Amino acid sequence: MTWEKTNANVLAGSVPLSRRRFLGFAAVAGLTAAFGLPGCSAEPEENPSGTIEGELPLSPQEFEEQTRTVFLFDTVVTLDAYCSKETMDAAVGRCGYFESIFSRTRESSDIGRINEAKGEPVEVAPETADIITKALAYCEESEGRFDITIGAATTLWDFKEGVVPKASALEKAVKHIDYTKVLVDGTTVQLLDPKAKLDLGGIAKGYIADDLCRGFIEAGCDSGFVNLGGNVKTIGLKPDGSPWHVGVQDPNDVHDTVVAAVYSQDTSVVTSGLYERRFEKDGKDYWHILDPKTGYPVETDLVSATIISDASLDGDGYTKPLFMMGKDEAIAWINAKPGIEGMVVGSDGSIVQSNGCSADLY
Repeated sequence: MTWEKTNANVLAGSVPLSRRRFLGFAAVAGLTAAFGLPGCSAEPEENPSGTIEGELPLSPQEFEEQTRTVFLFDTVVTLDAYCSKETMDAAVGRCGYFESIFSRTRESSDIGRINEAKGEPVEVAPETADIITKALAYCEESEGRFDITIGAATTLWDFKEGVVPKASALEKAVKHIDYTKVLVDGTTVQLLDPKAKLDLGGIAKGYIADDLCRGFIEAGCDSGFVNLGGNVKTIGLKPDGSPWHVGVQDPNDVHDTVVAAVYSQDTSVVTSGLYERRFEKDGKDYWHILDPKTGYPVETDLVSATIISDASLDGDGYTKPLFMMGKDEAIAWINAKPGIEGMVVGSDGSIVQSNGCSADLY
């Protein structure tokens, strides 16, 4: 198994944290300390990437546990796997590679170049073409509730500094939110609307989590997990043979407690919440999940939505539209969708699980 040589950088994503808050938060990022989250904290190594060469141990049991807890994607990222050190270093480097091509805020990234191309075709990395193609399928399935051209609106908001765009600017922006104007031909991407802008922030972490787990498995790892903020995906069972316990954060107390624990083996648990990026201004709350039809934060009776699935990409692609459906429709939709389970937390504090979800509630 090989991962391409890459550099570790930072991708703008959800659950924004300052580096001052990083160490204090690392123990409760998705897999809580009570459920056995390793406590290692380290900065990314200098140029940690590289091609994995040479023979790996014959049995995964011969691997030692490797853990990296780093600040990437503007959030706490924890990688924990029974693998070689070289494999873990390459995984951290792989994260940096994805930042370099997926970031909306980097002009040199594939997404940055597409957004500045004024409608001209742009040659991109195979992974960029792949994620855009897959993301468009979720846009279609959700009937536009999820739309990767939301960048026309997200570029106007600043959830770190508490900046609310002018209504006139958002009114103009939403005219350029239309996923049907994105054309992918091989590794060439074109925005048929020159003023449209891509933003993969709502789906990139799911794609990356799937890629990292696939890489670990191909390298011989049979136990571990990746935790990219609200995206957790597990590999096999814990070393003692028991399933992983993935904590679902309490949307009203996200740094200290969980409202549920999901038992996970080779599955993804993705939670999106209005708590991830929000601010209050002039007595009104604003959160980062935007309605593509208005460009404003979605009006909803949900504060948190969790999808349990085989692919983390499904978790990202499906959680965001649930907020626009509302609690009752969201659970009905999950129950009707084969291959996924989930739960939602309402603004009234109620927790509703899908028919096949057996999470422990607290």
